[in-house]
Amino acid sequence: MIKVGIVGASGYTGLELIKMLVTHNGFVLNYLATTQGGISVEELHPSLVDVISLPIEKADPAVIAERCELVFLALPHKASMSFAKELLARDVKVVDLSADYRLELDTYEANYCEHEDKEHIDDSVYALVEYYREALKTTKLAAGPGCYPTATLLGILPFVPFLDENAPLFVDAKSGISGSGKKLSDGSHFVNINENIHAYKAFNHRHEPEIAEKIEKVHGVKLNVNFVPHLIPVTRGELVSVYGTLKEDVDPIALLKEHYKNDPFIRIRETPVDIKSTAGTHFCDIYAVRKGNALFVSSAIDNLLRGASSQALAAANLMSGFDEGMGLPFIPYMP
Repeated sequence: MIKVGIVGASGYTGLELIKMLVTHNGFVLNYLATTQGGISVEELHPSLVDVISLPIEKADPAVIAERCELVFLALPHKASMSFAKELLARDVKVVDLSADYRLELDTYEANYCEHEDKEHIDDSVYALVEYYREALKTTKLAAGPGCYPTATLLGILPFVPFLDENAPLFVDAKSGISGSGKKLSDGSHFVNINENIHAYKAFNHRHEPEIAEKIEKVHGVKLNVNFVPHLIPVTRGELVSVYGTLKEDVDPIALLKEHYKNDPFIRIRETPVDIKSTAGTHFCDIYAVRKGNALFVSSAIDNLLRGASSQALAAANLMSGFDEGMGLPFIPYMP
């Protein structure tokens, strides 16, 4: 059993990691921490009463290195990089769920802040498992993709070689309110989100350059990505619709089935996808159709799991020599 820990156990992604790790057959959860500490799991997550009794400590890299071989950093951007730098220096493997290592340095600093650990950026592997599976097996630093980029990239990457590079790519994304985290705001207040839907940060969201950068890294193609996210009145789930222009005659469903034929957690659907069928799972469901040269691709994921925590666990599995799917949830929350 490999000893692992979670720094940032207070949020929704931290909770999802705990739930998966307590029953994992290869990892033993040996350390839980927040930046403040001094609280019990039961106080932080009442749903875990009688499930786990580890204390939640104030994060300390020296203590982590004594107790853990691999650590999940479920922290906001900027907070992760200082912990990762110290843990990597102590030979602890890191799976970072923040944005701190998922982008090229120039892209990161243009959209977030100055980076404090420039030396490790080139060592990180983007944890979109279907495209970086082999690299994840040998890395000590995995960088979890954003939830919106995960659903978008899994849907559109198979089609990029067949797209008109001069035509804009439009991404219409909708996510459950849990994607905003636990912090209260007007946008997440019940009376504002219930029976309502709204766009935010249109053409100005940090995930837009992430999508464009990863398309270029995988295919060497620069596309004009236009990204608009929306909040919808559900707890969890994400539906992404991508609109592109084809330059070649392709059968969308046949192409997707061939492309992902060896990927067990990608399900190609022949009717439009929905978020309920992936809620509570690591699956990504994808549907596509064309009308002349117009292409529509739709993908659905659980934003907290495939968009964050279960994707991080899949990366950790590969980094540790385990089967990619070990401990990943696959039964949806239905009805």
